[in-house]
Amino acid sequence: MKEFGSVNDILEFAICQEQEAVEFYSDLASKMKIEAMRIVFNQFAQEEMGHKAKLLDIKEKGIYEVSSEIISDLKISDYLVKTPAANDMTYQEALVLAMNKEKSSFKLYLNLSERAPNAELKSLFLMLAQEESKHKLRFEIEYDDMVLKEN
Repeated sequence: MKEFGSVNDILEFAICQEQEAVEFYSDLASKMKIEAMRIVFNQFAQEEMGHKAKLLDIKEKGIYEVSSEIISDLKISDYLVKTPAANDMTYQEALVLAMNKEKSSFKLYLNLSERAPNAELKSLFLMLAQEESKHKLRFEIEYDDMVLKEN
């Protein structure tokens, strides 16, 4: 696993992760045949750009805060088969893919927090894990509203 020596190293890594997420959701949007689905994934890409901007701001100002907010976990992604990206995927498949991506990011930051060499780095990783948890929750709610309620 990657080693980090400073808050700046972590922020650089996280900024790259957010840029990859922007590209991931933009690419996913381009694969959607239905316009409404394309719009939703482009909105997710915009949100990831906002997260990247937040991290850049933290990097510039050196100020961040870990919220005590508890993020719900609907655990929907725990029971779904991972879906590979494809040009003809359904909205349901795209949501499963997105949930699993956010879940992986959450686990990465949580694992990094457990290996952090000091409290400051641990705190930053926990803040990033919490952000990823929020992203996953958003996809789980969307899945619940758009897929599970239809069945």
